[in-house]
Amino acid sequence: MKRRQALFGIFGIGVGLAAASRLSAQTGAKSVVVGLLDAGDRKEWWAAFRQQMREFGYVERQNITYEMRVAAGRIELLPTMAQELVRLNVNAIVTSGTAAAQAAKQITSTTPIVMATGADQVSLGLVDSLARPGGNVTGVTSLMTALTNKRLELLREIFPKISRLAVLWQSSNGSSAAAIRDLETAASPLKISLQNLRVNSAKDCVDVFAAAVRERAEVLFVVHAPLPYNERRTITQLALKHRLPSIYGAAEYVDAGGLISYGTSYPELFRHAAAYLNKILKGAKPGDLPIEQPTTYELIVNRKTAKALGVVIPQAVLLRAERVIE
Repeated sequence: MKRRQALFGIFGIGVGLAAASRLSAQTGAKSVVVGLLDAGDRKEWWAAFRQQMREFGYVERQNITYEMRVAAGRIELLPTMAQELVRLNVNAIVTSGTAAAQAAKQITSTTPIVMATGADQVSLGLVDSLARPGGNVTGVTSLMTALTNKRLELLREIFPKISRLAVLWQSSNGSSAAAIRDLETAASPLKISLQNLRVNSAKDCVDVFAAAVRERAEVLFVVHAPLPYNERRTITQLALKHRLPSIYGAAEYVDAGGLISYGTSYPELFRHAAAYLNKILKGAKPGDLPIEQPTTYELIVNRKTAKALGVVIPQAVLLRAERVIE
C-alpha cells in the first residue's frame, strides 16, 4: 500500500518515447539475437524485461529476436540449453537464476551474459567482484542469502516463541545451499532447530509436508529457487492445509496464498537486466559494468491467509508492508 520506491540508483530506466525512437533508429539497421535462459519458468518477470526492452527501442521481429530456453526447475537441463544458445551465435545471453548463469558461464567465456537474478556470484566464481566483475558476466544480484537473517528476524517478530522451523529448499540449486548455511548460523544462538526439507522434483514438494507435520514444525521457511517458485501454488496450499505459517523470498508466493514474503521486486530486477543488455548491445563490455544491488525491499502480507491460520500479524509489521492482501 506504500508508494513504491525506485529499487536501484545506477541505471535509470525511465526512457521517453523520443529517446526510444532515436534508439530504434540507431539499432534498426542491425537485428540482434538474444538468448534467454531460465532455470525456472518466470513468465511474469520476462514480460517486464521484454517491455523494458521495447522502451529502449528493441522491437521483436524488427530489430531483435529472443531465443527462449526454460528449464522449469530441472537444473540438469541448463548446460544443454546454454550450449544450444551459444551454438546459435546469440549476441548475448540473459539468465534467470544463479544455476542458469553458472551453466552459461561454463559453456562460454566470450558471449556476454547478463544476470537478471542470482546470488553469491563472487563466491560461486561467476565474477571477480561486484564492483569489477571482469570476464563476460554482469547484471544484478537478488542478494538471496544476505536476506536470510532478515527473514528470520521477521519470523521472530511475528512468532517470538518459535523453536522448530521447517526449511524447504532445492538442494540442486547452488545458491540455496549458501542460504541454508546462513540460516543455520543465525538460528543456532536463538535455539531454533531446523528441519531440512530437500526438494528436487514436484513430487518432493508434496511429500516433504508429511515429514514437516511429523516433526511438529511450527513455521515453514521456503528458500527461493526455481523449483519452489514453479510449485508455489502447491506449496502454499499444502502449508495452509497443514496449518503451517510460511515465509518466502518473493511476492508471488504470497499472491498464491503464502503468509508473508520479504525480498526484492523481481520484475524490477528484470527491468534492470534489460538496461544492462541495452548497454552491452551498444558496445559496453560486461566486465566493466558493476553488478547492481537492490537498495529497498518489499514486505508483502496475506492477511486472508493469516486469518485462516489464526495468526495475528503485529501492527508494526502491517505498517511496514508494501502491500497487504485482504
